Amino acid sequence: MVEVETVRGRVSVDALGTVLMHEHVFVLSEEIWRNYPQVWDEKAGIEDAVTRLQRLKALGVDTIVDPTVIGLGRDIRRIAQVNERVDINIIPATGLYTYGDVPNFFHFRGPGTLLGGDDPMVEMFVNDITVGIAGTPIRAAFLKCAIEEALTPGVERVMRAVAETHRRTGAPIMIHTSAPHHTGLVAKDIFVSEGVDLSRLLIAHSGDTTDMDYLHQLLDGGAYVGMDRFGLDILLATDERVSTVAKLAAEGYASQMMLSHDACCEIDWIPRDIRERVTPNWHYTFLHDSVLPALKAAGVTEGQLDTMLVENPKAFFTPEGTN
Repeated sequence: MVEVETVRGRVSVDALGTVLMHEHVFVLSEEIWRNYPQVWDEKAGIEDAVTRLQRLKALGVDTIVDPTVIGLGRDIRRIAQVNERVDINIIPATGLYTYGDVPNFFHFRGPGTLLGGDDPMVEMFVNDITVGIAGTPIRAAFLKCAIEEALTPGVERVMRAVAETHRRTGAPIMIHTSAPHHTGLVAKDIFVSEGVDLSRLLIAHSGDTTDMDYLHQLLDGGAYVGMDRFGLDILLATDERVSTVAKLAAEGYASQMMLSHDACCEIDWIPRDIRERVTPNWHYTFLHDSVLPALKAAGVTEGQLDTMLVENPKAFFTPEGTN
């Protein structure tokens, strides 16, 4: 039986059920709020997260995949507190999120630095996957990194450390990309050069474009694409996102698409009142409330939706050579 790590322990991939493949619980500037606790009420934040996840579970979602890593404010103990009160699977990640340089901790450690040696990132990521995150028994199930407008030395270093960890552990990879800047292709090329099987790669935020040529290039070779920002109409309108998914599904690509919102219970980058006013649809239930009916109306079948929400996540977390 193939199992995957979750915050509450290992579960069978067959038990993942309906999966939202890219949702955060909290994205926080940890150093800010821990030094200035008046800027965020942690207790209230936990209560709000429990309520939002309970509402999502009631809609029939069994699992969320949470790619919150270093650089996004990961606190696995806080997530565990939330998960104790909600009967939903939360799949945690390891990795590092940066668009530019690596954190100062790594400046003098690792290949090409003053002190040289092996990259400590790799050992950290491997430990999260094989031992546990932050001294807990909760293990990461996948790797997360990012590239935005362009490849920087720091971004490339993280990507190659992620690839090395993948080779050591077999953990699949999710990468944040910028579809308008076509950086998914840059990421794909680097991971191919590192020997990563593209069926173990999810290129996130691919749904931020209607450029079918770009999407076909991403899909070539078997990578998954994240159509995962439904509700962020400020980046691309919902009807355009729906149309793109429907076109790709009609072309036979349902087996390579994942659906989600990239939403959060709390993200402190933008004040909540502004965020909810500018992006009123950017929340956990928009997919089920509005997007799935729109996809069906656009010709996407129940079987294709099941493929994108159930079968693809299951396959992503199934190691090569197993079934």
